[in-house]
Amino acid sequence: MRWLALLAAALLAPGAAAGLLEFTAAERRAIERHGPWPPPAARDRSNRVSGDAEAIALGQSLFFDARLSGDGRVSCATCHQPTRAWTDARSAPRPRGAKGEDALVRNTPTLWNAGTGRWFGWGGGSDTLWSFSLRPIRHPAEMASSAAQVARTVRADAELACRYRRVFGVAPKPEEALLVDVGKAIAAFVETLVSARTPFDEFRDALMRGDLAAAARYPLSAQRGLRLFVGEGNCSVCHFGPAFTNGEFADIGVPFFVPGGVDSGRYAGIQRLRADPYNLLGRFSDDPRDAGAARTRHVRLQPRNFGEFKVPSLRNVAKTAPYMHDGSVATLADVVRHYSELNEARLHTEGEKILRPLRLSPQAAADLVAFLQSLSDAGRTVSRAPGPCAAPRAR
Repeated sequence: MRWLALLAAALLAPGAAAGLLEFTAAERRAIERHGPWPPPAARDRSNRVSGDAEAIALGQSLFFDARLSGDGRVSCATCHQPTRAWTDARSAPRPRGAKGEDALVRNTPTLWNAGTGRWFGWGGGSDTLWSFSLRPIRHPAEMASSAAQVARTVRADAELACRYRRVFGVAPKPEEALLVDVGKAIAAFVETLVSARTPFDEFRDALMRGDLAAAARYPLSAQRGLRLFVGEGNCSVCHFGPAFTNGEFADIGVPFFVPGGVDSGRYAGIQRLRADPYNLLGRFSDDPRDAGAARTRHVRLQPRNFGEFKVPSLRNVAKTAPYMHDGSVATLADVVRHYSELNEARLHTEGEKILRPLRLSPQAAADLVAFLQSLSDAGRTVSRAPGPCAAPRAR
């Protein structure tokens, strides 16, 4: 292999790899699988305006528009703030929607890299980003709106109406169809929220090309944490690939009791997905032959799904506290402590057992935190003000 030859040559240069751990071939292969980053742009075939520049501009306007909500005070950006890593930046575990904090039971997820997923929401109750965008709009405790409210807002505002016509045409539409168009435009915008490269990416790429001097700039503590992450810690089984997530669901021993009952996670998510008129099997999908439709058709409800929640991406994880589906864990050090002291009695498993208490030393725990911190980029935001809309384009 080319990298082995480069490695041999680099080792002949005195001091070239000072400060670099000797990773085994198996460790290098595991590290390689976490890149490259950023990923190639992918378009959602079920959303005909995915990747369309005009749709992105419209979606950006709608994302920040509180008039879409029932009381005119809550927008998508209320809980997904661009300067706060697209989260609500609250120290409290739960977001504050239209009916206050106590009405919601799940932590606000970041929107960074949301377009790379295949199931959406902590329970996976949506199978596309555009159908997921419709849920908070209609949810009585989030934006508490309706198709009628959204349609009135778009039709009454000259700028929004102009942008809408450029993307979706001038033919009058029923309110529900217009609502779906709004969800698709918002999704087209959210798909553009791809996080930047990180210190880990620079290290990974340098290691793969055999540039050991560049790789050695990566802190030793992060290198030790990475070795634990891909090795003994078994973390990369679930936090897999360039996005550091397998996109699926797991029970990690976090209690699922909520005020007034339980949050059954993936179990309820599958039920919601099946009942959703906006799923890939419904009439609003622009490509019912999409491979995702087959996944939706064949997803099975199983007892083990109870208490499972989505495995989140770890990119920009240092910026998105608090953690877990319920926001019950305040810091990355606390997350590592959770896995180090895992209460196995809280887990229900079928087949191979993946999780076990790691029993980390203080140094190992600190190293794992250092690695997780290296998965965050230097930070960037997205402009809130697309230029004014011109005359409708030809259809």
